[in-house]
Amino acid sequence: MMLSEKLIMCNTKSEMADLFSESQRIKYTIEQQTQGIPDARTYLLTLQEIRIKSGLTDDLGAETMMMEALEKVEKEIKKPLLRSDKKNMALLLAEFDKINQKLGIRKEDLPKYEEELELKIAKEDLQGLKKDVLEAMETHLKREEFKDEKMVNVKSLDIRNFI
Repeated sequence: MMLSEKLIMCNTKSEMADLFSESQRIKYTIEQQTQGIPDARTYLLTLQEIRIKSGLTDDLGAETMMMEALEKVEKEIKKPLLRSDKKNMALLLAEFDKINQKLGIRKEDLPKYEEELELKIAKEDLQGLKKDVLEAMETHLKREEFKDEKMVNVKSLDIRNFI
């Protein structure tokens, strides 16, 4: 099964069962865990915890740059930045826009990043499934009553035959 087919199958299954996609689940987690956090620093630290718990990596170093931007704004206003402070939050968001521009991240590309995340997860799922199948086949071969049977080539199997 190709990776894109696996992703389509998982998305269809999730939609039919009214389940969240991985990116929707992360968004929901962020909304739930950051609700009521008054200051920007605690908010960013909570986002970092969520990222780590979700198994996502910050390959670009965006988190560090965001914290530096927050420190710059807080130094400028000479106090901790509150999320309710619209004027100074606008300064922070302007700094974030500069960071995104520096990293080459555009808001219109977000659906592409979401799809890449879903593909990465589908790939990991398939690799885990392949590992489990190979382990089961090797265990099966080690049993005495199956010593004379030969191992099936995994690449010749098509999961659609078993659904």
